[in-house]
Amino acid sequence: MNEDGALVRVVDLKKYYPLRGGIFATVRRMVKAVDGVSFEIQRGETLGLVGESGCGKTTTARAILQLQKPTSGEVFLEDIELTHLNSEGLRKLRTRMQIVFQDPYASLNPRHTVDHIVAEPMVIHGILNGSALRARVAELLELVGLDPAYGRRYPHEFSGGQRQRIMIARALSVKPDFLVCDEPISALDVSIQAQVVNLLQSLQEQLGVAYLFVAHDLSMVKHISHRIAVMYLGRCMELTDRNTMFDDPLHPYTQSLTSAVPIPNPKLERKRRRIILEGEPPSPANPPSGCVFHTRCPIAEGICKVEIPKFREVTPGHLVACHLADAQGHSKISTNPLLNGNKE
Repeated sequence: MNEDGALVRVVDLKKYYPLRGGIFATVRRMVKAVDGVSFEIQRGETLGLVGESGCGKTTTARAILQLQKPTSGEVFLEDIELTHLNSEGLRKLRTRMQIVFQDPYASLNPRHTVDHIVAEPMVIHGILNGSALRARVAELLELVGLDPAYGRRYPHEFSGGQRQRIMIARALSVKPDFLVCDEPISALDVSIQAQVVNLLQSLQEQLGVAYLFVAHDLSMVKHISHRIAVMYLGRCMELTDRNTMFDDPLHPYTQSLTSAVPIPNPKLERKRRRIILEGEPPSPANPPSGCVFHTRCPIAEGICKVEIPKFREVTPGHLVACHLADAQGHSKISTNPLLNGNKE
């Protein structure tokens, strides 16, 4: 039973991929793409999911929607646990959860008109047909800022931003409660990115849909998200509201990420100290023992190398996976002179 009323609840989600080798293709090791991620998303809320390339953001998003079957863990859509449903059971729930893919150039069928593309989900699920279907398609195109007359055109006749709007219209056609936005702005020009993000915010206000917003651009994530989760090497490092994430981050990795976001104040920007991590992220096929971040952490101690930190709530609504954060949210992390420059 979902006692707290969350729309989406992810519990200890894991997704491993086998690496095979030898004559008999035996499993030599496992790539731990997602390794024990947990969070919740409320109705009408946007949860931003950020981290370096290869940290498991997209795999997490796809595993939540069961586009890739998790190795273990649970995913709840309200009171319905998704990981044990068969294909027919999942099909019935597809109208409640949809996805906007990263590449608007590869995600639309070039042989179909826009009208056909937007109408297809409603036809498949038997929602509308005939004149009511055509009216709904025109309404959706207008909702995302496109002229309904464009419905007779083909995808190659549109710009990247317009194609992304078509994909959003297609995703919203079945009136979902939950929408995964898998880096929806990364393939767009900078001038268009803000337009798409503002459109998503406007649609959320009108329709009450919840978002999981996967992205690299921290400034955009801060703009659209209510809360933000930071991933590193398949694990969730920190989760809190957007203001706390940027004003008072507790995890050294989060601090390194937020220190890279420019401040629109030249005086503060000159004073601020950048946190540059040394080395490269380890391979998910051979992750470090203990805390997966300890090999790059500037304040790691002995316990960090041997014991996996629990993802725990150190202050109300602020969860962090770090041994050095205490119950008051203060520790060597927040007082270390190397790391406190980004709080000015």
